[in-house]
Amino acid sequence: MSTEPRINDRIRVPEVRLVGPSGEQVGIVPLAKALELAQEYDLDLVEVAATARPPVCKLMDYGKFKYESAMKAREARKNQAHTVIKEMKLRPKIDPHDYDTKKGHVVRFLKQGDKVKITIMFRGREQSRPELGFRLLQRLADDVQDLGFVESAPKQDGRNMIMVLGPHKKKTEAMAEARAAADARKAERLGRGPAADQADDVEDEVAEVEETEAADTAADAAEAAEVEQPAEAAQDA
Repeated sequence: MSTEPRINDRIRVPEVRLVGPSGEQVGIVPLAKALELAQEYDLDLVEVAATARPPVCKLMDYGKFKYESAMKAREARKNQAHTVIKEMKLRPKIDPHDYDTKKGHVVRFLKQGDKVKITIMFRGREQSRPELGFRLLQRLADDVQDLGFVESAPKQDGRNMIMVLGPHKKKTEAMAEARAAADARKAERLGRGPAADQADDVEDEVAEVEETEAADTAADAAEAAEVEQPAEAAQDA
């Protein structure tokens, strides 16, 4: 069933309660008279209250009205804050470089206004040393305390230990700041000319290559860790 209002010749009633272009009350008039006025004003006759007796109709530019309504809905969706819980997994004996990488992701998530679920995965004999995971979670919480807080304290969940960090900033605030920063960068680039734009493009390409290389390195490390797991499990046994 269509939710679009009836307009112009699609309105099938003998008379309507008419509202003028500026919101003034014209009164109850025959449908033919309302359509004639719409043609004189070069506007549309739009049924805005179909259940009223008689139905209420307004003179307006329906195309402009639909466009403005769509823009308002789009802006409302843009400002919506969806609660997102990101997840980051660590091992109790994580090396310093991997820890810094994981911490960087947690920092980025918190800056975006997202919650972060931190999972410490224990394997083999590591399960008898839960204090290792607890100390690692406490260290991470201390390192990001300027951006987030411990929403759910560390707790054991089978072979894992879990902690949830919440951001100090609300999602809407983080989104607003990100949009403001993006607008500022755009304004700066527009003010500096093509040469500056080209330099920015080169910097973006370099950053993208560096991110790709870092992701590949992390993937290789994860693959190597998976290969080592059977040997470690055999040793634990």
